[in-house]
Amino acid sequence: MKKTKTITTDDILLKLCQSFSGVLSTATDTNVNYSAMVQKINKTSLKPDIGCFVLFDGGFTGLVVANFSQHAALELYQEYMLKMGIPADELAILHTSDDVSNVLGELMNQVIGDFTSKIRRELQISIMQNQPKMLALNKQILLSVDTNLDRPQARRVSFTTQKNNIFYLELAMDKTEFIQIEEFEQHAAVDPDSLIEEEQNKKSVSEESTSASSVSQAEQDLLDELGI
Repeated sequence: MKKTKTITTDDILLKLCQSFSGVLSTATDTNVNYSAMVQKINKTSLKPDIGCFVLFDGGFTGLVVANFSQHAALELYQEYMLKMGIPADELAILHTSDDVSNVLGELMNQVIGDFTSKIRRELQISIMQNQPKMLALNKQILLSVDTNLDRPQARRVSFTTQKNNIFYLELAMDKTEFIQIEEFEQHAAVDPDSLIEEEQNKKSVSEESTSASSVSQAEQDLLDELGI
């Protein structure tokens, strides 16, 4: 009999952690790592200093929450902006700044986009996401976010930035298993940056070839005029 493969909640959590680490590391040009130990929790919640949550639905329903300390939030924001070419003296210095929330929201959107693409590619399951919501929270506020899950499972994973600042990822979703009963071919991941770079290289090579051809023709014309 053909051996089947089972994907559990924790396998899906691992894919989410890989998306967080990969996207944030690339976006900030730093190392963002996650702990190999996962904590089981009863429910997800938004905590100070900055909390962000995203709901997704489709093949399975779930909630992703990211809780950033002010130091982790500022580090990710500043490293991202510096990589984008923004001068250091123009960066926000307070985690409550709208710029910090906007950037973290954009990064969160990229992370979940990478995650949903990975789920679609590797599990052949389609899930949809809403726009990430960012909240700068006071230390006295603890906001719980509930979703309509029949058999909820919740997990928390700690992440460490390059400067050793810590933030937390929390995932809540229905307890479920996906069982692979047939072999299928996974499509290779498409990297938009690589495609753009490839097209730019092709254009550059084409322009150089055209330029070389023009120079060669100009030299030949000169030789013809000289009767050589």
